[in-house]
Amino acid sequence: MFRRFRSEVESALTAALSSLEFPTDDLGIEEPPDDMDATLASSVAFRLAGEAGAAPPVVAADVAEAVESAMNDGTYDYLDAVDVAGPYVNFHAGDRYLADTLAAAAGDVAYGTLPDRDTSVVVEHTSANPTGPVHVGRARNPIVGDAVATLLSYAGYDVDRHYYVNDAGRQMAVFTWAYETFDESDLDEEPARDRIEYDLVRYYRKGNAYLEDADPEAVEAAEAEISAILQGLEAGDEETFERVGEVVDGVLGGMKGCLARLPAAFDEFVKETRFMRDGSTTEVADRLRASEQAVYEEDAWQLELDDWGIEKNLVFLRSDETSLYTTRDLAHHEWKFANYDRAVTVLGEDHKLQAEQLDAALEILGNDTGRLGHVIYSYVNLPEGKMSTRRGTGVMLDDLLDEAIDRAREAVETRLDDRIRDDDLTDEDVERIAHQVGIGAVRYDIVSKQPTKAITFEWEDALDFEGQSAPYVQYVHARCCGIIDEAEAAGVTVPEGGEGGEGGEGREDDAVDATVLETDAARDLLREVARFPAVIEAAAADLEPHTVATFTREFAEAYNRFYRECPVLTAERDDLRDARLALVVAARNTMANALDVLGVEAPESM
Repeated sequence: MFRRFRSEVESALTAALSSLEFPTDDLGIEEPPDDMDATLASSVAFRLAGEAGAAPPVVAADVAEAVESAMNDGTYDYLDAVDVAGPYVNFHAGDRYLADTLAAAAGDVAYGTLPDRDTSVVVEHTSANPTGPVHVGRARNPIVGDAVATLLSYAGYDVDRHYYVNDAGRQMAVFTWAYETFDESDLDEEPARDRIEYDLVRYYRKGNAYLEDADPEAVEAAEAEISAILQGLEAGDEETFERVGEVVDGVLGGMKGCLARLPAAFDEFVKETRFMRDGSTTEVADRLRASEQAVYEEDAWQLELDDWGIEKNLVFLRSDETSLYTTRDLAHHEWKFANYDRAVTVLGEDHKLQAEQLDAALEILGNDTGRLGHVIYSYVNLPEGKMSTRRGTGVMLDDLLDEAIDRAREAVETRLDDRIRDDDLTDEDVERIAHQVGIGAVRYDIVSKQPTKAITFEWEDALDFEGQSAPYVQYVHARCCGIIDEAEAAGVTVPEGGEGGEGGEGREDDAVDATVLETDAARDLLREVARFPAVIEAAAADLEPHTVATFTREFAEAYNRFYRECPVLTAERDDLRDARLALVVAARNTMANALDVLGVEAPESM
């Protein structure tokens, strides 16, 4: 409904500007300031003031008058009125807009899901090197990546989630050599957890320590074995692939267990050795060598990327003819382009230069890089500083999730008074809520921030039931479910819905009368419900799931005002009760789906 209303506003405003002989290339349509009572506003008068030779409020009044004339000449189902507030032209939706919104959102558990675009997208995220447990510093990648993938799915795209496995680099050669060289008696510590990646990472750490501390002759011998592993991979030696694969698959198996706790699932784990074995890496290297940008310098083949504003050359082939990670990733991306309409990659800020080099190299290879999008994020820190897996320092994601659940359990039990605790919530309920709130707090706190901004994770903020946090917005869903449960127990008919997307025409058999929702609190909440599909559309277009989190906070504020001011089951009239109950169902569906986009569970009780 919001998308259709905006379209009507665009049509009427374009017609008005044309009639005034003003340019229509920038309509200035935006969300109105908080102190303005309008569904949408236009700041176009600011832009036109100079051309019109009049102050913005005067121009706004002229535009509003022209919009009214345009409305008289056309059919506008949702656009009901236009007025001005200083320099702003304000557009107001009418009763049909609210009625159709209520019918669509209350009658559709999938409300907010946009129509199928018939466009496939592969979202690659996480892709952490399989050298050990996932640590907190990299936790933003699976959380943001999973949210981006879900957001695109809600926006109508056919989405696959991929994890690109670096199983051919030096790190994995070192890991394989260390695993085959040392045994349990050589290791200094017990595994931190009873899961395979915690066991195997000890060999990786031991190997790195050995290469740094052993005598030069021993290190030279070890480096020769590591080099032989790398050469074996490059040559396509099956035995070498199997040796490295044993370590890689073992660590990946454990990492999957950790990521499943978030949860973050993948449709495919794509190994970079795949593009060595099928010959595509060699083919890419040959095409790059034949390009005008290729130079042989410092014993390596490189690309000069000055024309792309990139000062650092991209090395794509060593003097011994072995490829690099980027070479294999170029072959990987061409494979993506051959199988998907679009590709999105979620990367840490330390890979920004590599992403720019990759884009330039893909263009040199003749690819349409407009099909490729990057989401660059900064890292997550705890107050004590950054983390590292190489030396075994820092905090693992498992530790963070464990503590989140423990702290959430304590917070939930503290908030429960004895009557509620005894009558309504069992120990199993408390444990369920602790997991939903605890892990939800971690995910929400991370995904709600703009990706390029660094995060220092603070427990007090993440688990604040009254602040701008996961528990704060989750509680809205729980409150909705509580009211619906009470209605069902009292024998009141609750609107039921199947799945039908955004809707738009309402339901002819719907007996709920939205016009009885006369309070500002109820109508404001319904307007928030109405704009949810547009929030999904805009967030997907910009690959910004954090804007959906912003919406949930604004939505929670609107709902809490409605909750305080508009009793539902004790409303003075049945028609008002039914309309408010339908609005509660609409609010539940909206919040549940907004949280689902963010990967945060929507508790039915808290």
